[in-house]
Amino acid sequence: MGKIIVQSARLHCPVERAFAMFTENEHLQAWLTRCADIEPIVGGRYELFWDPDDPEHNSTLGCKITAIETDTLLAFEWKGPAQMRFMNEVDPLTHVAVFFTPCNEVLTPCTDVYLLHTGWGSTKEWAEARAYFARAWESAFAELETLING
Repeated sequence: MGKIIVQSARLHCPVERAFAMFTENEHLQAWLTRCADIEPIVGGRYELFWDPDDPEHNSTLGCKITAIETDTLLAFEWKGPAQMRFMNEVDPLTHVAVFFTPCNEVLTPCTDVYLLHTGWGSTKEWAEARAYFARAWESAFAELETLING
């Protein structure tokens, strides 16, 4: 995979709920961020704030949804925290695509969620940022799995 961050989770819920965990403010605030402002349409806002009192830093302020297909696909731009400011000064920004695939276990519906985070540069600081976000997505998906799966 090289420079692509890949993360996945099997959630024990219908695909509609899994999709909502990424597209509805209150659901995102339960596992990924302190404050969310999502407008689930192409070109709509995908803004997450880890420090709502300082919205210019440690947020995805200005990021947009680039593709959305209900219960199937969500793609959006992504920014880095203050210490990785260089990520926020490039065009295009890094990009996240999340795919939702219904699966059937014996007794309950479930959804496989796959995340790809692309657009990483090739310098040492980019490699450090990619490693940071690989850990961050792994931790976030663990939180999401705990929330949904118990």
